[in-house]
Amino acid sequence: MLRLAPLLIVALLVGPILAGLVMALLPAFGYLPALGGERLSLAPWRELFAQPGLARSVGVSFVSGLVTTTVSLVVVLLFLTGVSGSRLDRWIRRMVAPLLSLPHAAAAFGLAFLIAPSGLLARLLSPELTGWERPPDLLIVQDPWGFALMLGLVIKEIPFLLLMSLAALPQLDPGRRVILARSLGYRPTTAWLKVVAPTLYPLIRLPVYAVIAYATSVVDVAMILGPTLPPTLAVSVLTWFHDPDLSRRFMASAGAVLQLGVTAAALVAWWCLERLVSWLGRHWIDRGARSCAELPLRQAGKSLILIATLTACAGLAGLALSSSAGFWRFPDLLPQGFTTVHWLRALPSLSGPVTATWIIAVSATLVALALTLAALENEQRSGRRPAQGKLLSALTLLYLPLIVPQIAFLFGLVVVMESLGTRPRLGLVIFGHLLFVLPYVFLSLSEAYRRFDPRWMQLALTLGSSRQSAFWRVRLPMMLAPVLTAAAVGLAVSIGLYLPTLLLGAGRIATVTTEAVSLAAGGNRRVIGVWALVQASLPLIGFIIAVGIPRLLWANRRGLQGAP
Repeated sequence: MLRLAPLLIVALLVGPILAGLVMALLPAFGYLPALGGERLSLAPWRELFAQPGLARSVGVSFVSGLVTTTVSLVVVLLFLTGVSGSRLDRWIRRMVAPLLSLPHAAAAFGLAFLIAPSGLLARLLSPELTGWERPPDLLIVQDPWGFALMLGLVIKEIPFLLLMSLAALPQLDPGRRVILARSLGYRPTTAWLKVVAPTLYPLIRLPVYAVIAYATSVVDVAMILGPTLPPTLAVSVLTWFHDPDLSRRFMASAGAVLQLGVTAAALVAWWCLERLVSWLGRHWIDRGARSCAELPLRQAGKSLILIATLTACAGLAGLALSSSAGFWRFPDLLPQGFTTVHWLRALPSLSGPVTATWIIAVSATLVALALTLAALENEQRSGRRPAQGKLLSALTLLYLPLIVPQIAFLFGLVVVMESLGTRPRLGLVIFGHLLFVLPYVFLSLSEAYRRFDPRWMQLALTLGSSRQSAFWRVRLPMMLAPVLTAAAVGLAVSIGLYLPTLLLGAGRIATVTTEAVSLAAGGNRRVIGVWALVQASLPLIGFIIAVGIPRLLWANRRGLQGAP
């Protein structure tokens, strides 16, 4: 049975995506017999290109993907360059998991509460520094150029790329590389950039591509922080898909295919940028310069990562204040009083979405964890760990749901399910979540699983245990901490998913995320603060359990408790 696990994972990741892309492509050219489309046509594309503001929607989506990825990657590399081994380094590493678990929508709401004209930042500066006695008439959130959208995405993507980089660095032994470069006269920052960064980037290239794909096609964050007239392309496609006029499904399909093209164009542009940076980098390395703006780069590495972290934390503080604020006039920094009325009013409507969120997240995570453990155990027993080239191919398949825009293949997947007569059910939503949870769980657990000392299993086998018994009684207990951490990552991913829940559930299955994002159109900050804070707290429960259970069970075995 274990031999079937890798094939099942490949089929699970590739099959629905290919089917979804095909069924999005056919209606884009007018073929969908269920809605009267009996022949191929370019009419959906003509209708799409006639939509006002389409060029701006495409442009904002394209630019936001490249800018978000560039800024996030630069901040991460500068941080790793300048603060390795410092107190700030250790503190940021501890904050990576909580920040990564913060759902995108909750982070977006927190940022909106922070930078809005009447937000915490304006209150902090007013009226002493700004002279504002009332909120200024400035379009900061949902600005037409998408700057707030890019800022929100950067705050969330920095922890992701940092975690991927920290996982890859041990393979490079950066300490020895830097010491060798310094023995040749290079300054520490210059040495890191010349001998570590060029070998680190190929290991995190696929996560970088995933960031590009997500930033160009994100829906929930764009609905909260992005422009509205016109919105980003992905939000426009979702609007057309939910239009009561079913004939607009053809145009929505064309928009989904166009979104796929925008993401592909962004990936191609990034690949070209890689070639340019590689060429310039080789010339810079060949010149042999021993130092390059050493102090400014080190200070930038410290300050930028600290600003991003504190911004996320300040956003959460803003959510907490808003959810319990009484009368709060501008420019007062704090409310005149606090109340629990908003929470008491929201509690009756919270129970259903919270329950559905946990059912979906736990179910998808358990299935993903079972498939991941089966595939990794089969790899260990067969001794067929993929070679470097095949490993790259396998990782590409794992990143496939993350690189292909959600709006593109999920739209087609809905058409497939409708053609099969499958009604929106909880099981269908769980299946949709599994497509995105499985890659994160596998990537979170695979490195720790492969580094497990095989002598423990060999010792158990020599004492008469079977392979199955050795797995359950030796390997799994000793790997409890990384397994629970991978499960916590899966829970956090599932809790934050918006589009799969909305499309595959046809809007009939309410989760905390779908309800929180739907409130973005309203102006009640108190209610939004309650729902966003609940959404932000749910993933933290998973990480608290992941850290607490090993420490309780292995109180006298510190090596089994996981990272401190």
